[in-house]
Amino acid sequence: MVNTSENIQVLTSGAIELLKSLIETPSFSKEEANTAKLIANYFDERNIPFQQKKNNLWAYNRHFDKSKPTLLLNSHHDTVKPNKSWTLDPFKAIVDGNKLFGLGSNDAGGCLVSLIATFCHFFDRQDLAYNIVIATTAEEEISGKEGLEIVVPELPEIAFAIVGEPTEMQLAVAEKGLLVLDCTAKGISGHAAREEGDNAIYKALKDIAWIREYKFPKVSPTLGPIKMSVTMISAGTQHNVVPDACHFTIDVRVTDQYSLEEVIEVIQTNINSEVSARSIRLRPSSIPMDHPIVLEGLKLGRTAYGSPTTSDQALLDCPSLKMGPGHSARSHSADEFIYLYEIEAGIKQYIKMLETVVTKS
Repeated sequence: MVNTSENIQVLTSGAIELLKSLIETPSFSKEEANTAKLIANYFDERNIPFQQKKNNLWAYNRHFDKSKPTLLLNSHHDTVKPNKSWTLDPFKAIVDGNKLFGLGSNDAGGCLVSLIATFCHFFDRQDLAYNIVIATTAEEEISGKEGLEIVVPELPEIAFAIVGEPTEMQLAVAEKGLLVLDCTAKGISGHAAREEGDNAIYKALKDIAWIREYKFPKVSPTLGPIKMSVTMISAGTQHNVVPDACHFTIDVRVTDQYSLEEVIEVIQTNINSEVSARSIRLRPSSIPMDHPIVLEGLKLGRTAYGSPTTSDQALLDCPSLKMGPGHSARSHSADEFIYLYEIEAGIKQYIKMLETVVTKS
């Protein structure tokens, strides 16, 4: 099926209008009910049946065939809270030249509406080699447990996925996982003026020094090395008491070369502090460089790279590609915006890449 410029124009116009409505409807993580209604109305107006669980909605192509593999298109409709540096109204969709300003315009509203438009393009097609499901999900910004995580069990097995995050439509073929470790160094309390006690802070410092210097030997060709950072520390109750405990937190960005369990084991073996993992949900993700969807992107002159940030990709147990219009540096920034032409270009690229991969030859 040949994409006409008129069809792209219609899809783009509808996507931009939806994005404006989303911007003007607050949708902080766990508070996305009203943006869920907007998306539901968008589907209803186009006679697209959908399902909903909490603030998550998903829909299948009209001619779903359970004998075919399934492609998942996913992005989120929750946002962070605006920071104090905004000079514009974050909840007003303001068009200034080629820019559309507003909270969530770049992260990840532009990606979301572009993927919805792409889904609409393929919705009625009968020549698909894949089923296509669009999932518009909640709580991504807080890595919440009532977003994509509760949708995945409702879906058929996913052959591969495209996750919409602002990458300038470049190909994030791998993404680091996230491991947050709470550690406790234990000592013995005593009076600071006398030679009493065993200072837990000093014990923690030895462990922190190891964390700072240690390099995991296996380095990912796409994601580079594992990165460990001590980001929080607390100890003591008053100035004249040697602390018997020191608590610190490690932020670990894990690559596809190690499982989260392997990383925890290495750390526990090498430090004396007690180690407790908050979660092992956010795992590294990737897609093979020779996957058809990656090859199509490379044909279009796109660049493949490994992403250091974590998204809902971490919740998917299938090959997944992170890609979307917008620029990562604009995410969570004051006076956030997306260029209108980025949305049109994003829709065009999504469709062009998928046309060869998901349609019957």
